[in-house]
Amino acid sequence: MTDLLKQVALYYLLGVNLLAFAVSGLDKRAAVKGRRRVPEARLLFLAAAGGGIGLFLSMEFFRHKTQKPAFRIGVPLIILAQLLLFAAFLYFCYYD
Repeated sequence: MTDLLKQVALYYLLGVNLLAFAVSGLDKRAAVKGRRRVPEARLLFLAAAGGGIGLFLSMEFFRHKTQKPAFRIGVPLIILAQLLLFAAFLYFCYYD
């Protein structure tokens, strides 16, 4: 993998995780204030798009969505699936 591609992937993952963390925090704030909320599907999409760790950290930090099974179970499963895919990618790129 080229250095440029590694940098793009790193910045993408950093950005999507920060975005997931921030959007979850904004949703928690909206929930407390009784305002319009961020759809759960959008939060789960951010997790699936690579922001699972950011969303998981925000769940713990803001104590938000921790009782919902789609988040309590789904987000860790998304992270696990992404880690397994990444491990398989590394294996086939470097050990094949």
